[in-house]
Amino acid sequence: KQIERGGFKTKAEAEAAAAKLYAELTDGTYVEESDITFEEFAKEWLSEYKTTVKTSTIRVRKHEIARLMDYFAKLKMRSITRKKYQDALNDLKKRGYADNTIEGAHGTGRMIFKKAVEWRVIKTDPTQYAYVPKSQKTVEELEQEKEVPNYLEKEELALFLRTAKDKGLEQDYPIFLTLAYTGMRVGELCALKWSDIDFAEQTISITKTYYNPNNNTKKYKLLPPKTKESKRTIDVDPAVLDELEKHRATQNKVRMRKRDTYHDKDFVFADIKRYPGYPVYIKKIENRMARLLKLAGLDESLTPHSLRHTHTSLLAEARVNLETIMERLGHKDDETTRHVYLHVTKSQKKEASQKFAELMRSL
Repeated sequence: KQIERGGFKTKAEAEAAAAKLYAELTDGTYVEESDITFEEFAKEWLSEYKTTVKTSTIRVRKHEIARLMDYFAKLKMRSITRKKYQDALNDLKKRGYADNTIEGAHGTGRMIFKKAVEWRVIKTDPTQYAYVPKSQKTVEELEQEKEVPNYLEKEELALFLRTAKDKGLEQDYPIFLTLAYTGMRVGELCALKWSDIDFAEQTISITKTYYNPNNNTKKYKLLPPKTKESKRTIDVDPAVLDELEKHRATQNKVRMRKRDTYHDKDFVFADIKRYPGYPVYIKKIENRMARLLKLAGLDESLTPHSLRHTHTSLLAEARVNLETIMERLGHKDDETTRHVYLHVTKSQKKEASQKFAELMRSL
């Protein structure tokens, strides 16, 4: 099979190119680059990638590929140079996309081009030295930037839970009590089944998470946990279990009353009106929390996820070590949790220093 090359200005250039090509053929590094376009290859890549990850991850990747399509869709993979790729990232920045959004698109781009090299579609990876352009923050922005996310202090959490109990709508109190006392993710709560709760051992097993991006009650999916560490069994306070027992008794009445239409899949927190038995969806819990925060006069920017940060802060205040907290939350490592922990334990470190100094002064 002959390989043709042309366009050389001198004989020496042609001979050098021939020698390079011969060397590649000899040591097996020659790649006959394909004419496939970015759009076509991205589709092939996604088809293989989706067999290894969760549905929710595929949805994210599709969004990120869409950002890159603006620049590369009809271009041949082999014609996308390092400069073209970097120009695309720079332009996303100029168009006002957030750093995290560009990071996501770049992450997906790197995976696609790395696979193209592996499948010998292209010789070199144009993403190899690319970088996400970052905005230079002003002194004022840095001063106003919050190092730790918002969370409730213990007095505020007590007020929030009292409000949920006294003024909450159906299921509000057991839902927010469970989130606050376990630190579980809201998706883990929506997926929770009665079989996951061991009332005798006073534990809850987290084995799945809820996925429903369109908030269509009937079109939910149960997926594996976020990470390997997310699958866990946590100890639960008896007060929470008592409340869940009361909740189950109320739920059983609904199940009996609507037994002909009840979606009986064992969900702990299920719809009781329009779609009886179907698990409550995340957006509904977010809306309920916003209502309660307003009634309690608390920070309305807080979300159900803020209760995880609250759980972290109160465990840190109770002198529970970071490793135990991470394990309880289902983290291997998490920068945000670490920030909250270090923020709360700062005063404890000062106390340790003071105690040491006092001990030495007493000698």
